[in-house]
Amino acid sequence: MANKFHEIAFTDAVMAVQEKYGTRRHYAKLENRADSNARIGDAETDFIESRDSFYLATANDEGQPYIQFRGGPSGFLKVLDERTIGFADFRGNLQYISVGNASTNNKVAMILMDYPSRSRLKMLGEIEFFDASDRPDLIEKLGDPAYDAKVERAAVIHLKGIEWNCSQHITPRYTMDEVKAMIQPLYEHIESLESELAKCKGN
Repeated sequence: MANKFHEIAFTDAVMAVQEKYGTRRHYAKLENRADSNARIGDAETDFIESRDSFYLATANDEGQPYIQFRGGPSGFLKVLDERTIGFADFRGNLQYISVGNASTNNKVAMILMDYPSRSRLKMLGEIEFFDASDRPDLIEKLGDPAYDAKVERAAVIHLKGIEWNCSQHITPRYTMDEVKAMIQPLYEHIESLESELAKCKGN
């Protein structure tokens, strides 16, 4: 295979199921045409650094998976180089499941969503966590002084495979800021009409 994401995700068992349901030939063609590297290009950088959340999957040493929602200010997930991303790990519910899982199994999967455009980026990689006191340089690079949250550690993900996913079945959703931006022209139009109406009444 040439596609690193497929090399990792398409195990013998997965390919056997693809063969059973008739999709193996299709994916074999895609694999041979795909970029052989898990490199972050301009499109991926723009997408990654405009997210305000993502989903992070880890697994413990018994194979039990765990998926966690990670959120923060837009851009808190940062591209460090063409194969590495990172984020400031803010204090949450203090369960430390992802951090604990990574101490014995550093493999992770991530899904980044843009619901308005129905876009989805999948990533596979290996994660490292660094306590804030041990790597102040990383905290300075990944943190956001304007965001009122305690940074406990830095997380660095070394990417092994990335892949854009199809938009099928993604329901568009919008944040309050996105909704406000969408309806701002309507408010401006209403204000203009009200101003014209006031002038007419004055006459």
